[in-house]
Amino acid sequence: MEHVLGPITREIFNRGLSYQDFKKLTDQLVLEGKTTGANQSQAYLEYTRLNQQRMHRWDKTLKVSARMAELVQSISEHQAWTVITEAWCGDGAQSIPYIARLADLNPNIELKIIMRDECPEVMDAYLTNGARSIPKLVAMTADLVCELFTWGPKPTYLIEKQKAYKHDSQGVSYQDYSAEVHLWYAKNKNHDLELELYPLIQSSLIL
Repeated sequence: MEHVLGPITREIFNRGLSYQDFKKLTDQLVLEGKTTGANQSQAYLEYTRLNQQRMHRWDKTLKVSARMAELVQSISEHQAWTVITEAWCGDGAQSIPYIARLADLNPNIELKIIMRDECPEVMDAYLTNGARSIPKLVAMTADLVCELFTWGPKPTYLIEKQKAYKHDSQGVSYQDYSAEVHLWYAKNKNHDLELELYPLIQSSLIL
């Protein structure tokens, strides 16, 4: 556990959205033909529409293992979980529903979702190899003084897959690559995400 004078202030945390409010925002943006952030390109609008579908689908189908549920329910001290994302972020739409389901299992966990581009000072404290990669989960003590763990922006398998693709695409278009990634998410059913989050959450219990 790390003591920090971090960028996630009480004001920023309280301003964040619950998962339900984030979904409502996404629904409204889709209706208006908009997304979050400055980039309002047609591609980003389409990403947002797809993410709306992904989140609603996961809400109906995702499952938390009994092992993980038991661990999360054993958290006895209040924790503040912040997810940094944007409505157009495909990896966010795949992972945040599961993270939100975990938070729902224990009233000691308060989850807030903040937008990357609205909180650059927060994002820049949690870069991934120098990049503003999202989503990023930051778990802290309830007073926002001690950092418990971080995770993101995606399961390790996909991080390595992305590195390999950037090094040599082997003629695969980005559209086809992206389709492969989201097919992997659908087949993996949050298995890798759970495996990665379990030891992080477990470590947060050792105070």
